[in-house]
Formats: sequence, structure tokens, C-alpha cells
Amino acid sequence: MILQALKHYYDRKRQDPDSELEPAGWINKGIDYVIVLEKDGRFVNIECLQSGEGKSRHPKIELVPHIGKQALKHTNSGKDANLLWDNAAFVFGLGNNGNTKVVSFCETIREWFTDDDEGIKAVCTFINNGIVKAASFQPILQHPSYGKELLSGLPIVAFRLIQDTAQYVFYRPKIKAAYEAKLTNSSKPTVKGSRICLITGEPTEFIELTHSSIKNLHGQEKIGPLVSFNERSFESFGKEKRQGENAPISKEAAAAYSKALAHLLKSKQRLQVGDASTIFWAEVQAELENTFSDIFTEPPKDDPDRNVRAVKSLYRSIETGSFVTNNDATRFYVLGLAPNAARISIRFWHVGTVAEISVRILQHLGNTEIERPSYEKAKYVSLNGLLSSTANETKYDPKKANLVYYRGKHFDVKPNLAGDTMRAILSGSPYPATLLQAAVRRIRAEQEINYPRAALIKAYINRSSEKEELKVSLDENNTNPAYRLGRLFAVLEHIQERANPNINATIRDRYYGAASATPVTVFSTLLKLKNHHITKLNKGEAVNQEKLIGAIMNDGFDGVLGFPPTLSLPDQGRFAIGYYHQRQSFFTKSSDSTNKGA
Repeated sequence: MILQALKHYYDRKRQDPDSELEPAGWINKGIDYVIVLEKDGRFVNIECLQSGEGKSRHPKIELVPHIGKQALKHTNSGKDANLLWDNAAFVFGLGNNGNTKVVSFCETIREWFTDDDEGIKAVCTFINNGIVKAASFQPILQHPSYGKELLSGLPIVAFRLIQDTAQYVFYRPKIKAAYEAKLTNSSKPTVKGSRICLITGEPTEFIELTHSSIKNLHGQEKIGPLVSFNERSFESFGKEKRQGENAPISKEAAAAYSKALAHLLKSKQRLQVGDASTIFWAEVQAELENTFSDIFTEPPKDDPDRNVRAVKSLYRSIETGSFVTNNDATRFYVLGLAPNAARISIRFWHVGTVAEISVRILQHLGNTEIERPSYEKAKYVSLNGLLSSTANETKYDPKKANLVYYRGKHFDVKPNLAGDTMRAILSGSPYPATLLQAAVRRIRAEQEINYPRAALIKAYINRSSEKEELKVSLDENNTNPAYRLGRLFAVLEHIQERANPNINATIRDRYYGAASATPVTVFSTLLKLKNHHITKLNKGEAVNQEKLIGAIMNDGFDGVLGFPPTLSLPDQGRFAIGYYHQRQSFFTKSSDSTNKGA
């Protein structure tokens, strides 16, 4: 299913004239210079295609013939020239094995084409003249502006006929048609008889034996292929060490899905979810392709509302609140890939309609919405923000693929946690239990309940209980004992802070872990401490704080119920939200009173 969907995306993009996706047999490559020739091969001019100035100059990116991986990277033999374009060392025979290189350049052209086109004749004549008499290249290599750079052998050079409508010789219609026809017929069957391609379902004699390695995965240059067989246990009977025959895929289909995958990994339709390089696309053009990444990533500081706009795009209008995609049955694909030794590891693969995924994204954002501090400009916590709240900060290590980057810091998130979380978001299933465990563990370790952690815990509990158990802001009607204990702990800390404004460490630093896990062991002590602190407050504030404590306890904890001996992990999460809500309530009231005073 994954390969078919990628192949379909390739076919779709190839029909778009503005698409940057490379067709089979072609590759995007930067061209620095073009040599202009007469039809008889005489040199006319050399044109620089670079843009920019000084060290910031860049070549012009063009589609060029791609006749093989070996020619792209070049070996030391000098016998692997590219077709009708290459670096200056191959075109002019420079450096080590210079003569071998220029001869290889000419022979490569002869292997692919005959002399029945004026462009081929002109280039071959030009190159042959240089092979016979190297001085014929001197007008180019001694050019006052470009000669020095060309002599380095590094710039990429192509050819064009003077007064030709084709921008390059390899774009001439006859040459292009001959190249693509020979490209199709140049492959030899890997086995006798036809096979059914697993992607297209059509018979083929041209099976791809080794699939392309994947680049640009989590910042690494090159990893393994998506399809490979490196152990006997993975191979079919009678297909030992025969690679692609174990999963017969035609060369055309393999090239198509590989190009689609490479394109998506370099495009804006990609985001990093933990160690999973996540790509997404629709079977036809859909707005969700443009907004999916903005919804889950951290908005830039100069545009904090970017993800809000992305969320709004899921609605037909703000007034009606109806979905743009209410009846949209267009399929939408999300694929998470992680690095692995022999082949790419698929972290998650989700297929749904645009409408389904839009609803689930909004459900996730609703789950995570919680009152935020005044300094938090972004309305929604990014996915990396949620994940970072479960891990400790660490130094960047390129060997660790599971590091999450959030606001200038790296966090060591547990492997698979990011993928499991994304899968839960897209499927609407409960968030992984390890998410809550990790968040509660970090709170106890750091004695801090920040905005992302509070959002994550609220989302986990509400989705697990399948109702809005925890509200966005303080809920005075919530009678859950753990939630009320969290509120009580926040009030006791607030009284301590009001009584001792310059205090360095509060009861949270000393008692939070015990209070949230084994309340009975500490709350009696904390209430006694409160009696000492509250005497330092003015009478009106002291009365208000006592009323608040009475309303929270409501004749329950030290009377009818008593403080519970232990709290389960979900209840520790509810404790954290009660504490967070109550603290935010204090900050909001303080801000309101300041504004009124102003």
C-alpha cells in the first residue's frame, strides 16, 4: 500500500507542469556554464548561468539526463562520464586521467546516440577537436572571467547550439525522445519470463534488483533502502541472494516511488516527529497538504498565530464552524520513517480521508487546549513541545535519532514514543500510556508543571475517560479527590509565597513528589505549616485564603474521607492539572487586579 501510494503521488505530480519532481531518467542538477556552438562544432561563446555574487554564487538548477548513480559521483577511473553534461574536468580533459575523462565523455554520447542530429554532431566534433588538439579548448579555459574557475575542473558544463530554440542540446526534441526511448529499452530482464509488478499489477520483464537508498532522513546523508533483503529468513524459497526478485517491482515503478519519496523528504510536506521523518500527501491536491505541518510544528516567533491560521483553514468559515472537508473522501497518507541499519524502519503508516484526519486533528488540539501563561503566545502546543515535556534536556548528538528539538534545546525522548503519539492523534485512539508515565516522572524529577506538560496530561486523561473530565481552566465544580488535592497544594504554596515573598524554595520543591503520590504522608504537616504562614498575611487576605481552603476540602479530606494513602498514575496526572489550574487562577487574578489598578 505504501509503495502504491507513493507511485500514485509520482504520477500525479508528473502531470503538474510546475512540479519539481524529476521524471524517470532525469535529475535536478546545478549547471554553472553553457558552451554555445555552431552546427559544425565551432566554439561561439561561453555563458555563465550562476546567480549571486562572490562566494554566494549558485548554479542554475536544471533537469539533466541521469544515466546511472556511478556517473553522478565519479570514480577515479575517469571512465564514467555523464551524458551531454559534466564537470569541466570531463568536458575538457583536466586533472588526473584527463585524457581518459574527455574520451569517456565522447564515448558516452556515442553509446546513446547516432550522428543523425545536428546537436550531437556539433558536440562530438567540438570534443574530438579538443582530443586531437588540446589548444582548441584554450579560448574557453583562458577566458578572462571564467577561465580560472573552469581550470579547477569543478564547474558543471552543458552545451547549446547557437540560435536554437532548445535551451540545451539534451533538450532538443529528437535527442530527448531518443534518450527516453533507449532508457526504457536499455534494461535487461533479471529473470527469464515475465513477473507481475507488485506496485502496478502489470506484467514486467524489467525487475529492479536493488532499490535506491534513502537520503535526507533525519539529517543523515544516506541510509538503507525501503525495500531490501539482507537475511535468508527474509527471502522467498528459491530466491536466495536475489534481492529484488523476492519482491518483484518494475524498474519504472521502483524509480517512481523512489523519486516521490526523495521529493517528499526534501519538501514542505515533511515534519520531524521524534526519530521519525514524517511525510504526508493526498491522492489529489488538498489544502491539508499545505497546512498539516503548520498545525503540528512550533510557529516562528515573528508569526505566533501561524498554527491558528492553519487550524482555521480546516473550517469553512469561523461563523458557521462547519468543516471545509465535511464530505471530502479524498484519501490522505501519513508515513513516518526512521533510520535503521539494513533498511528504513517504518514508524507509522496511516491512511484516512481528509475529512477524518481533519476531525482527529481538531480533536487532538481540543484535548490539549488548556489555559496558558500570559507569556505563551502560541495558542496550541506543538507536537515537539508535548514530546519535550516527557524528557530531560540533553546535548545534541547526531548519532541519536530520537532527540526532539524544541525552542533551541534538545530532549532525549524515548524511542517509539513520538511515533505512538502521532498514531494516536491520527487514529483517534487513546494516547500511549508511556506518555503519561514519562510526563509525571519529569514533573516529580523537576518539580515543575509547565504549560506543555499540563496540556499533555489533560489530553491523555480526557481521551482515556472519553469525556471532558478536565476543563481548559480552573473547574471549581470538579470533585475528583486528586484534582482537589492538587488545587489544595497550590493554595498552600501560594500562602507560603505571600507570607515569605523572598523565599528561595517552596513546599513544591520539598513535598510535591510525596503530596502527589502519597498524600496522607504530608498534607497534615502542610496544613500545620499553613497555620504558621497565614498569620503573616493581612486579615482580609487570610480570611479569603481560609475560605478557599474550606471550599476545596469541603469537609472531605481531614473529615469524612481523610487523605488518601496513595494516588494512581492517572490520579497523579489529575493532581498536576488541579495544581496547574489553581496556580494559573492566581496569576490571572493578580493580572486583573494590576490592570484595574492601572
